[in-house]
Amino acid sequence: MTPTEADLSEAVYQAARAAISDLFREYPDHDFYYCALVTPGEAFGPSLSAWSTQALAAAAGGSAANAEELRWSYADSPFCTYGERHLAPIRSLFDARPQVFELSDDEGEDEYELRLRAMVTAMARLDAEGLFGDGERRLSIVAVVEVPGDEADNVARACALNPPAAVAAYKDAFGPLDE
Repeated sequence: MTPTEADLSEAVYQAARAAISDLFREYPDHDFYYCALVTPGEAFGPSLSAWSTQALAAAAGGSAANAEELRWSYADSPFCTYGERHLAPIRSLFDARPQVFELSDDEGEDEYELRLRAMVTAMARLDAEGLFGDGERRLSIVAVVEVPGDEADNVARACALNPPAAVAAYKDAFGPLDE
């Protein structure tokens, strides 16, 4: 039986909740400002990446230019693929669905959007539960679903998932984007 969008969303929600909770619990002294579910252009099951101000300072080595270059780079984060023990098992659900690039263009686009909606729904649910904080604390972290190289859509998803004050720096980092 092919997993539905609701099945994917529930699986991503459960796995991401466990992975992000582990991250926050394991690094309680870190001020996380970025938490992303990242998936390639095929929209396979996601991986987690995150940045904290402490991790960024260490990675940048005191260089402001390095910090700006690294700030939103999921791949350069020391927390890239954190929580794989939770996220890897759900990829079989994504694999059980039709593969994006094996479908006609329209069907492939529909499948791609379904998968991303499932991930966004999961992140929105985690946010609604307060996993990313509340009040002022919530304004200090950007929760996003990213596809590398797709900045305009990444920013649009970030804007939909976050309060404007939380997403402002993320949005500004990518400059004016065609909307």
